[in-house]
Formats: sequence, C-alpha cells, structure tokens
Amino acid sequence: MKYFQTWTGGCSLNEKIIQEFPADVPGNIQLDYAKANGFADVNWMDNCTKFQELEDYTWFYRSELKYEKKPGDRIYFVTLGIEYEYDVLLNGKKILHHIGMFSKAEADITDELQNGNLMEVYIYPHPKRPGALDGRQQVDQSCKPAVEYGWDWHPRLLVSGIWEETYIETRNNDFITACSCSYVLSDDLKNADILFEISCLEETVIEIYDMTGEQVYYGTDPHIHLENIHLWWCCGQGEAYLYHWKVRSQFDSREGRIGFREIRLVMNEGTWEEPSSFPKSRSFPPATIELNGRRIFVKGSNWVNPEIFTGTITRETYHQQIVLAKEANMNLLRCWGGAIVNKDSFFEICDEMGMMVWQEFPLACNNYIGTPAYLKVLEQEASAIILRLKQHPCLVLWCGGNELFNKWSKMTDQSLALRLLNKLCYELDPKTPFLMTSPLSGMAHGGYIFYDPQIDESVFETVRKCRFTAYCEFGIPSITEMEQLRTIFPEELADHPQPKTAWELHHGYGAWGHAGEDAWICFGIIDKIFGKQICFADYIEKSQWLQCEGLKCIFEEARRQKPHCSMAVNWCFNEPWITAAGQSIIGYPCHPKKAYYAVRDALRPVMPSARIEHFSFVAGEMLTAELWMLNDSCEEVEDTVRVFLFVDETKKHILDWNTGIVPANTNRRGHKLQIELPFSSAQSVTLLLESEAGSSMYRLLMLEAEKEEIPANALNM
Repeated sequence: MKYFQTWTGGCSLNEKIIQEFPADVPGNIQLDYAKANGFADVNWMDNCTKFQELEDYTWFYRSELKYEKKPGDRIYFVTLGIEYEYDVLLNGKKILHHIGMFSKAEADITDELQNGNLMEVYIYPHPKRPGALDGRQQVDQSCKPAVEYGWDWHPRLLVSGIWEETYIETRNNDFITACSCSYVLSDDLKNADILFEISCLEETVIEIYDMTGEQVYYGTDPHIHLENIHLWWCCGQGEAYLYHWKVRSQFDSREGRIGFREIRLVMNEGTWEEPSSFPKSRSFPPATIELNGRRIFVKGSNWVNPEIFTGTITRETYHQQIVLAKEANMNLLRCWGGAIVNKDSFFEICDEMGMMVWQEFPLACNNYIGTPAYLKVLEQEASAIILRLKQHPCLVLWCGGNELFNKWSKMTDQSLALRLLNKLCYELDPKTPFLMTSPLSGMAHGGYIFYDPQIDESVFETVRKCRFTAYCEFGIPSITEMEQLRTIFPEELADHPQPKTAWELHHGYGAWGHAGEDAWICFGIIDKIFGKQICFADYIEKSQWLQCEGLKCIFEEARRQKPHCSMAVNWCFNEPWITAAGQSIIGYPCHPKKAYYAVRDALRPVMPSARIEHFSFVAGEMLTAELWMLNDSCEEVEDTVRVFLFVDETKKHILDWNTGIVPANTNRRGHKLQIELPFSSAQSVTLLLESEAGSSMYRLLMLEAEKEEIPANALNM
C-alpha cells in the first residue's frame, strides 16, 4: 500500500535556516519558495532572474509520516525522482544518499521507526563544475538537464526538489517487487513468445487481454506463446494496437501494456555509395526507421520540457500537446538531450496515439569528460532510463545526446560517456537502435532563419540544394502574437520592443548565429525582404508569414527527397514559458501558432506539392514551380491536380495534371510550370493546388516592378 505524505519545504544558506513553507510533491522547491514569498508570474518581464539568487541554497523537505502497518509488513521510503543530489533522514539519522534525478531510490526504514517519525530530505545546491563559466558548461559533469543553465529559448533558472512521485510503502511476502515482460516475434511477425520476469515470494497469476477486452491468456507460466497477434503501428501506418496485462498475487498486483512491433534503423537509399570515391571508409550511417518491415518517412518535431518547473508537469499537460502533434500528422517526437527525460505518462500517451519517440540521454552541447565520478552517475541514470522506457512500443530510437560531435562539444565516438551509453543500450535493450549523437554524417541540424545574409539566400533556395539523409533540426522564427506579448510585457514595451530590456530575457534580442543582434525577432531580415514596416504589428504579421511558408517549404522539400531522405523533424514543437520570439510552433502553455497549422498542412499523408524556386518575385517575372504528389500513406492513390494563380481578386486556372497511380509510401514528380506573373501592386501572389487529397496553398511575396524613368527631353526627340 502506498501512503502519500504532506510536506513542508524550506531553505538554508551557510547552515542557517531562512524559511519554512508549504511544499507540493511532486513539484519544485523553488516554485514553493516563490509562492510563499509572493513572487509574480515567472513569465512576466524579468521575474525569472529573482531565482538566480537562490542557486546556492540548500533546500529541505519535512514530513511527519502517516501510514498503517499490518503484522509482518516492512516499511519503505520510495521516490521515483528527486533533483538532484540529496540525503534522506529519518528522525535525524541518514538513511539514504543519492545523486541523480532519473533513477528510483528506496530504503527499508522499518527498523528505524518510532512512535512519531520525522522524515527530512536535504537537497544540495545545484551542481556547477569549478572553473566553468556561467552556462551549460557548468553541468558538463552532471546528468542534470543542461537547459536549466540557459538556452536561446529557456531562461537560466535552476530548479530542484521532489519532482516525481514519492511515498511510504508497506510490503509483505505477497509484494511484487519487480515485474517486466519482453517478447520475441516470429519471422513473419504473426506470433509472439512472451517472457514475464516477476519477483515475488508468493505465486502470481498472469492475465493478458486484447484491445476488445477479450482475455487471450490466463495462467502462472511466465513463458507465453500468442498466435495471430496484432502489431503496433505508428500514426498514419495502422492501428497503435496495445495488449493489456495484469500480474496478481493474493493482495498485490502490477499491470501494463504490450505493443508488439519490430524496429530497425536501416541504410537510406544510395548511402552505401557514399563516399563516392576512395578512400572507401564509413558510409553515411543508417537514418531510416523500419517498423514491422515497412520503411517509414519520419515527420515530426523536437520536444522540449513543457514547463520550466518540471515537477508540475501532469498527464494532462502531455496529453494536450501530444494530441496536437498527432493532429498535425506527425509520427515522431525527438526528445532533445538538453531537457528532462519525461515522466511515464508521456510515453503511455505516445503508446496509445502511435507517436514514435526518439529518446536522447541527458547530454547536450558539452564535452562530458568521462571522469570516474561522472561515469558512475551516468551509468546509474542511463540504466534506470533504459529499464523504465524500453517496455514502451513508442520508443524506437536511443541517442547519446544532442550535438556532441562538433567544435563546441568536441566529443567523439571514443568518448567514454558515449561508449558507456552504447554498451548499456546493447546490454539492456539490444533490439532498439542507438545513435551516438545527432547529427551524424549525412544528417542535418539547421538552418534556423528564413534568410541567410551571409550567402544571400532564402530557405527556398538553400533547401533545394541540400541532400541529407535526415533533417533532424531546422526552424524559422517568428514574433509572438501581440495577445501573448501583453501577458509578459506592459503595453508600451509590448508595442515597442527594445534591446537591453526584458525582450532579451524572452529571446527577442541577443546575438545568435547568423540572425545577428536581433536573434529571433529578425527585424533585419524582415526589412531586407519586405522593406521597413510601418508599425510593430506589421513586423509580427511578416515574421509569422515567413515562419509558415519557410517551414512548409522545408518539410515538403524533405518529403520530396525521399527515399534518400527519411526524416524531417523541425525545431521545435513546444516551449516551457512565453517567448517573445522563437522557433516553436506551440506557444506556452498550449497555444498553436499560425505556423502549427502550416506544418499540419505540409505533413498530410497524401497531398499535392509545389517545389518553388524563390519566395519573392517581381511583378512581370516568371514563377517556376515543379508539381509533385506526395504519398506517405500505406495505400496507392490516383488524383488530378488543378493549378490556379491568385493575384488581387483574380483567380487564373493554369493547368490540370493527372498524377496516374502513385504507389503507397512513394512520391510522383509532375509538370514543371513557368507562369508569367501579371503586373500588379499586390503584395502577395498565391499558388493554389486543388485535388481530391486536398488543397495546398503557397503565399509568395510579389514586389511591384520598378517603373522606367522617361528622360526629360523625351518629348523633344
């Protein structure tokens, strides 16, 4: 039996207690402190900076234990996760010391109990490597999420506390200490041999039910053979079929689900020919997911923690956003290595919805030197992560971490941390593919802006020249809608963004890559493309226009490059607080941006598509577009695409194209059009493709043609 306790929290500095206050569990102690001390909303202006003065505090939780004990029971303290290094004391005696937030910890406290029992959890100050500059480098010897130390979409705000379920548990001989199941599929994927591994001193009974509720097994034998099984499929490829199992002793039980599926990572078409000349060495690594023998084109997004205070994330938080991902025709979420490893409910929902998960370990953009102390914690944390998640059919790919093979991280496949992770994945979950890092050779991260001034090209020109096996990160920024901006800035500042203000904290300004000093607000890029705007509302509208058309362009081009390319995963899906400008397509807390709907349209399983050479045209210029029918479905299609051009109020029919039969999971290239644009003062021209599969619209910029100047003496000639 589990007994959840009532806790208070507190903090001390230099061993002097400062304050004690009510605490939520699960939660984050800094948020409890903020509530007790009247901190305003962390999203408002620069309120997030108030938490920086708390970074070196020691925090504690206290609870007068309440539980019921029957004869023969043993009493345990159990926590599924406390961030980050902590001691647990019972009646003043240390019963547990632990480092790491993703591994379960427990202690038998039976023999230490008295008539009244005070439990205390003391959490050490946040890890910071001595000598490291402020930022993610401070955590390069820790498994704590690097994003807390500041990123271009996340403020520096270090959190800790009891962020996962924590309770007192009574156990007896009937208690099921551990229970897991694994399976092997027959070569034809029709039958399954299941093995349950159960730790219990008493006999247990196993029950398995299909999705209709029909019982397909009942018995005590942990070796089970099932015939004519249903397979688990990802979104767009079939049903995410789940079997439900129960393991029961006389007074205890465990339950879970099985999704039968076979997953492989296989070579992309043409990559065995890379490199094309000697010396013949390593080819591009495999980047195509093969699910149940079928090659899947991955359409997805990068997932980050949906809250700064990660202890407050609930099942409903996850559910709302994963529903949006599925409705956007996505089939995979890449769980980025700088963030948390999500709670169980995230993976349970992905199982149910057929959303594949690419899971990274907590390494990102650092050189994680393999010191003995770090490797010890990494092995503990990674082992716990693997054992917890490998049961989920949605888990299709392990990855060592984000951007580790580059000049800022300087790791290689000889780095001890990555060799350890590879070993652990092989030993604990050998059938799930493993990548050392993302990206690898042949794969791409970037770009992250619509127009690159260094090469004088928009994304329309750049992406057509690319030939990658997987686009694992790419993005286009936009400015947040005014309604959202006014929830984080006073009206005057919301209407008039300025550097050296809270706009910088919320990522509107600040140097980053090619975007320059205006980072994701991109005034310079908007001025370059559209000219100076009259008011800030115009900048918002133009930035959102660019984000919509830019993301559509990249997603559709990646799909057109199939089968050499097999993945398109944008940066990023969500955000943990309200950004003033950024790359996400879902605003905090769960607000779909205009770009979300553009991406949803670009990821439809079957759709007409146009490869367009440019974004901006001059009136009277020739618009060149190549027609395609994209088919990621598991059925063949045949359609007729009607092409129209909109300028002002005029709709002009260009041509009709019969696609012929387009086989399942393939594309068909069609006509290459050249359309002379009319002379008009319209600011945009829209190319419209209509078909039974739906419509595709491309809103392009049209600049007014410059008028020829007539020489002053022309009338006298």
